[in-house]
Amino acid sequence: MTSTVKYLGSLRTEGTHLASSKTLITDAPLDNQGKGEAFSPTDTVATGLASCLLTIMGIKARDLNVDLEGTYADVQKIMGTHPRRIVEIKVEVHFPQTLESKTKQILERAAKSCPVAKSLHPDLNQTISFHWPV
Repeated sequence: MTSTVKYLGSLRTEGTHLASSKTLITDAPLDNQGKGEAFSPTDTVATGLASCLLTIMGIKARDLNVDLEGTYADVQKIMGTHPRRIVEIKVEVHFPQTLESKTKQILERAAKSCPVAKSLHPDLNQTISFHWPV
C-alpha cells in the first residue's frame, strides 16, 4: 500500500504516506461547500503534476550534471462544470539560470513525459510553459 486516507469530518481528510509517516491534509474548496483551509483533492492533482515535472527534470538534470536547485513551478487549476472536474492545469516552470539550448530541450522533453502527465485523461488540457532567464 502507498497511503491511508482518513475522513476527519467537515469535508476534510488526512492522508498518511505509509513509508515515511508524512501527512497531507485536504479540505473542500470554498466554491464546493468547504472551508478552503488546505489543498483540495483537485489541488493535489494539479500540484502533483508540477511536482512530477520538476522531479523528472531533476533526475535528467542530475544525469547531465546540471543543478536545477531554485527552479519552481507556478500552478493554476481550472475547474469546469457539468460535470465538475478539472478541465485544465497550467504549469509555468521558472529556472534560476539559463542553460545551453540542447540541455533546455532535453529537460523540457523529460518534463512532459512525467508519469503524472501520462496518467491524466487526454481531455484534461495540460498547458506547460518553461521560462528561462535571458
